[in-house]
Amino acid sequence: MSFIRSPKDVLSGLLFLALAALFAWQASDLPMGSSVRMGPGYFPMVLSGIMALFGLIVLINGLRFDGDRTSAIAWRGVIMLTLATCFFGFFMRPLGFLPTLGVTVFLCTLASSKFRLMTALISVAVMVVFAWAVFIVGLGLPLQLVGPWLGGY
Repeated sequence: MSFIRSPKDVLSGLLFLALAALFAWQASDLPMGSSVRMGPGYFPMVLSGIMALFGLIVLINGLRFDGDRTSAIAWRGVIMLTLATCFFGFFMRPLGFLPTLGVTVFLCTLASSKFRLMTALISVAVMVVFAWAVFIVGLGLPLQLVGPWLGGY
């Protein structure tokens, strides 16, 4: 009898732990500062610790509780989410913040096997308005709303 009861959870937990270790290692060269006066390495290190904690919890649950076996990779999700991330990175400047975000959210909704056009369009509208309210109005970030390809400056 194997001591691994849920291989999917064990693999996920190990992935979280590996990513947390990688991020912590990358942030280790940055000055930490203190809780009162945080340095540039403080926040990445805290997030790495939280990710490691979640990874440990998932790993332990995979060793203790029965779960479903690992299944095939969801290629549709992997491809669409990777495409959406690359699209956002490449087209932020030429298209601007709002159009790029709208297309990115739409591409992310295509990753689901339960895709519905109306749900996707509602998600796009809600996310674009929310991001505009938070980043442009709330934080006052100087992001170009519409890029030069769409007639912006």
